[in-house]
Amino acid sequence: MQITRRLEFDAGHRIPNHNSQCKHLHGHRYTIEITLSGDTITTEGVPEQGMVMDFSDVKNIAKEQLVDAWDHAFLVYRGDRVVLDFLNSLPNHKTIVLEVPPTAENLAMIAFKQLDSAYRDNYGNHLQLERVRVYETPNNWADCLK
Repeated sequence: MQITRRLEFDAGHRIPNHNSQCKHLHGHRYTIEITLSGDTITTEGVPEQGMVMDFSDVKNIAKEQLVDAWDHAFLVYRGDRVVLDFLNSLPNHKTIVLEVPPTAENLAMIAFKQLDSAYRDNYGNHLQLERVRVYETPNNWADCLK
């Protein structure tokens, strides 16, 4: 069985070597989907009976591990010195420095790596993170798969 939880957050970025508009500072209303697989929990009397994982738990883990940090932050590549220096000059600015340019593909990969160990098999139901999908726009997304 697979389940998916969708969350949204706002963040700024730029792709410094891009040939078009994405080389400029801009932001997106990102959407992230977390897909988990596992057996349906059959333990009598537990609140998760009949579920792979409670959707609110999927959400809370994603927010704690990733979304709250990225929400209303600027996601900047460590090699983008001009923008990084500018952001560092702003007091208390929420900046996330990444080892790679903040493309949808790289964000999906980073998110998968950060979230993979956070979803635990607490009920012996073989819970696993299967996919992280990051939408940069409603028409453009990247998937990182197990």
